[in-house]
Amino acid sequence: MITPRWVSVHAQPIAVNDLLEYLIQALHLPGDGNSILEIGGRDVVSYGGLMQEYARQRGLKRIMIPVPVLTPGLSSLWLGLVTPVFARIGRKLIDSVRHSSVVQDTSAKEVFNIVPVGVCDAISDALKNEDLDFAQSRWSDALSSVGRGRQWGGVRFGSRLIDTRVVRLAVSPEEAFKRIRRIGGGTGWYFGTWLWNLRGFLDLLLGGVGMRRGRRDPQSLRIGDTVDWWRVEAYEPDRRVLFEAEMKTPGRAWLEFEVKTADCGSTVRQTAIFDPVGLPGLAYWYLLYPFHNLIFAGMIRGIARHCSTSRR
Repeated sequence: MITPRWVSVHAQPIAVNDLLEYLIQALHLPGDGNSILEIGGRDVVSYGGLMQEYARQRGLKRIMIPVPVLTPGLSSLWLGLVTPVFARIGRKLIDSVRHSSVVQDTSAKEVFNIVPVGVCDAISDALKNEDLDFAQSRWSDALSSVGRGRQWGGVRFGSRLIDTRVVRLAVSPEEAFKRIRRIGGGTGWYFGTWLWNLRGFLDLLLGGVGMRRGRRDPQSLRIGDTVDWWRVEAYEPDRRVLFEAEMKTPGRAWLEFEVKTADCGSTVRQTAIFDPVGLPGLAYWYLLYPFHNLIFAGMIRGIARHCSTSRR
């Protein structure tokens, strides 16, 4: 990875929870005069060191080659290209990271009763919080709030890539969920059975679980159940089921179904979620998206078709 020279600049990053604790305790400090207190985390590391630690925890391998030609201006344009940050904001950020930001005055240790965590723990906690926010999110609400419709390649939220589809059905939510509850195993996935079997065969060749596990029960689901190469991570009867993939992929994948009451029936939202790991993960998602697009679209149409057939 080609990097600018400022990746070797040292900083003393602080975990957000520690920062909040400093601010809370600062509310109760005596207000005599003005003072400046410098705070930071436990470790002093370079920005390159931060990237390497994040890469380690995400299972990525990165070799950094610093070069003098990547100026702050070029770096900010690149930052604007690969992240949601605007170039002009990126320029301000990069202009600031050229300067070392290490605590020089340690008097804060005498004022606050806080022992900051190190970089390793701070990044680990941040990743756990990201997963928690992700698990508690409803992509239907997120999509509505940003006003984005479905687009080729899905919609990106943070590091996750989301492909979501909705269908209206003239059946009750209980009847609609019955079809979802039986998915996988002998029932299949309502579309492209040979494609699912081919993907399972390739997974076996890569040392994965493939499609051979089937289901515990053809009619019911519970948290922890295996369904082919998926495992039930969350389950709300007649409302929602979240499957986590256990196949070999360069990232983590989930498939979620949500059923809601609607006028004269119900709606089913099918959401495929992928959390790619590095460039291989992004390449996997976008190169295979034409096939995913075919399968996801066919699957929700198949569910709708089976619900319609059950009413006859």
